[in-house]
Amino acid sequence: MEFVNPYFLFGLFAVSIPVIIHLFNFRKFKKVYFTNVKFLRELKQETKKKSQLKHLIILILRILAIICLVLAFAQPYIPLSKNIISQDEKSAVSIFIDNSFSMEARSTNGFLIDEAKNKAAEIAQAYNSSDLFQILTNDFEGRHQRFVSRDEFIEMLDEIQVSPSVKNISDVVKRQNDRFSTCQTENKISYLISDLQISISDIDQIDEDTTIINYFVPVYPSNTGNLYIDSCWFESPVHHVNQNEKLSVRIKNTYDNDMEKIPVKLKINGNQKAIASVDVKAGSETEIILRFTNYETGIQNGFIEITDYPVVYDDIFYFSYFVSDKIPVLCINGTEENIYLKALFGGDTSFVFDNSYKSYLDYSSLKNYKLVIINKLDEISSGLGQELKRFVENGGSLVVLPSGKMDFDSYKNFLLTMNAAWYSGLDTFNTKVDYINFDNEIFNDVFEDDPTTNRKDNRIIDLPVVLKHFKFTRLSRSEIEPLLKIQNGDEFLSVVPSGYGKLYLFAVPFETSFSNFTKHAIFVPVMYKIALLSDIGNRLFYTIGSNEYVELNQAQLKKDDVYKIKKENADFEIIPGQKYINNSLRMNMYDQIKQAGNYMLMNGEKNIIGISFNYDRRESNLGSYKIDDLNSIISSNNLKNFLVLDVGDRTLSQALSDLNKGIQLWKLFIILALIFLAAEVLIIRIWK
Repeated sequence: MEFVNPYFLFGLFAVSIPVIIHLFNFRKFKKVYFTNVKFLRELKQETKKKSQLKHLIILILRILAIICLVLAFAQPYIPLSKNIISQDEKSAVSIFIDNSFSMEARSTNGFLIDEAKNKAAEIAQAYNSSDLFQILTNDFEGRHQRFVSRDEFIEMLDEIQVSPSVKNISDVVKRQNDRFSTCQTENKISYLISDLQISISDIDQIDEDTTIINYFVPVYPSNTGNLYIDSCWFESPVHHVNQNEKLSVRIKNTYDNDMEKIPVKLKINGNQKAIASVDVKAGSETEIILRFTNYETGIQNGFIEITDYPVVYDDIFYFSYFVSDKIPVLCINGTEENIYLKALFGGDTSFVFDNSYKSYLDYSSLKNYKLVIINKLDEISSGLGQELKRFVENGGSLVVLPSGKMDFDSYKNFLLTMNAAWYSGLDTFNTKVDYINFDNEIFNDVFEDDPTTNRKDNRIIDLPVVLKHFKFTRLSRSEIEPLLKIQNGDEFLSVVPSGYGKLYLFAVPFETSFSNFTKHAIFVPVMYKIALLSDIGNRLFYTIGSNEYVELNQAQLKKDDVYKIKKENADFEIIPGQKYINNSLRMNMYDQIKQAGNYMLMNGEKNIIGISFNYDRRESNLGSYKIDDLNSIISSNNLKNFLVLDVGDRTLSQALSDLNKGIQLWKLFIILALIFLAAEVLIIRIWK
């Protein structure tokens, strides 16, 4: 038990007053003489005993009455937590209301979002009308950054709607702490009303401010089961006409029972492309592959759909991709064209193959190509090197075929700018390729039977002969991935990531005097895959509310144009924030996208590319931390000023009063004092 006004306890010295009164009896007795005092003596002894007992009881009652009155004025209370607020000081109260999609679930009291708003109003009513209040939601709106009066706070509650935005609990607490730093009030209290999903409740990441009292106010749905599409991805990152696609789809089931024969539909540009049926075990996930063929070029806007009730916001998953007609390839030659490259790319309608010579090269045209090949340049000038570096960093693919007469210094200077290995000398020892990096995407689908279990056995696969080759020297920090290796461990072909693009380095020119690579069966698939992978499109989808930039690397984008984003088959359109970085366009949605769906990036009335947005799938797993779990996590992370508001059988306002003020005992002591005084009066009047 503690006291609000402990200095009133000095009043306990008043207990001495009735003690003194009872110790000194000031009544004067008159003497009366009797001839026979035998019976009087007996009566006097009996009366004296009764009088002493009566006076002792009265003394005890008066002492108890004084003690209770003094304790009542000292305002005793039993603290339920150490975070008791000062009642004489003004309070600043910040209340976070989780308005994410999961709050559309039902509890025994209705929709969780309505229950959360009712609790917020009840919390506000538990404080004084002069206190300050802040409302906060997942949207982090600017109008919610200030503290307002209680009446204005309650009015703002009615405006809260369910939103696709999702915020981690640690981000919410940080936001509240930032706003409290502008308040000069003595009491700072925050409440977090949420279903506290495990996926967003990163309590271990909270940066605690010990000047603020924080309460978790959990609200729980009646049912936490859900079936939803978690993600999708293509087996191949490139897409071409008549290509057989494999679209993988991950479906999760959080129900306690198995879900069987769930139909899965795939539609692209309004046409149904595939349908499947899937079984998902309770509390698990499964992946299925939807197969279809690209028959048309251009923008492909699609979605995958399942049916699950009552949680429906995650039953559709949107995606967009682009089917290319032809891949533009440029070969920059030194003195002569390469007949092998011309035969491979020039005779294939999937490519537009251009030959150019170094002396006639228009640097500004490089951005129009996906793949550039340097073929036997004796020297790489600094100007050309800068343009090639910019080309790769902006997303292009560059293949370097060295010249037998190359200037090692110029090649080294160029390759060092890209943090790559450089050519350091010629090795004339006859050898062969004996290692293939099957983990790299270059070799996906190249071999019918994957010989990965026999990688160390050179006899399994017939690989190119190497008569002589250039050796490489690298820096320790170089990020080089070998694709093909020679028997002595030297790289025959390696890849270096640089910016958004890739640099491929061959140890030999395409000449039979160096190797039979161009006449080997592996030549065509390797070069073909390098070219195909140079045409990797943009991301399949983005997540609403994730604050991600939409970054596009498109040659057809013009810096002076203003682009807009329009929702497919709807009137909604916005002009996002636009910033050009080299040859890429970075767009900021500024949380203007609120609905999942397929969108178009447009220049005027022309469609440039498809962009798809999905709701955050963290909201789809409705599993929440229970009260015991929360208390355990709070304790293990040593969060001293965080408590879980467990109402139990009390009303919320009573629970708040008990937590903020403790269990108040002054009324009890007033009642006890009155009882003791009434008992004293009764004893005096009745006990004669």
